[in-house]
Amino acid sequence: MNTQKILIVDDDVDIINVMRTILENEGYEVITANNKAEGLEIAKAEVPDMAILDVMMTTHYEGFELAESLVNEPVFKNMPILMQTSIEVLTTTKESVREMAREFRQDPKYKELQVILLKDIVSGKAGIDYRTENGKTVWVPVGGFLKKPVDSKKLLPEIKSLLGK
Repeated sequence: MNTQKILIVDDDVDIINVMRTILENEGYEVITANNKAEGLEIAKAEVPDMAILDVMMTTHYEGFELAESLVNEPVFKNMPILMQTSIEVLTTTKESVREMAREFRQDPKYKELQVILLKDIVSGKAGIDYRTENGKTVWVPVGGFLKKPVDSKKLLPEIKSLLGK
């Protein structure tokens, strides 16, 4: 059987080591990076089956920017991306999470948020709507979100679901 390769990008070595141990014990090959530039370089060289990205590394949005770079590369078009975050994830039953993000941006309660994380609890589709430093709104589809600190009881089912195991 072909071992599935998972890229973890996080600036916290302790988190990388914990996740590496959990994933290697489950038979996954783990490759790691500590920032966006290193993560993109390793992803292009290794072509992982999945990426798990921290949100805040060198900058507040570095993980989002890396996710955007990956989804825009044809070779990673179908690669699942999990975002590790402590940011609250809004849930919906609307399949178009991007459309739901646009609706949230119209609501006065959410209009000024810099980041909106959304997941459709029916289809599982998820995405990030964030504002760049220059005020541009960016949409990035992702496979899902992991709450920090990562719980192995939630990590493994999420990975298995996204990788089709």
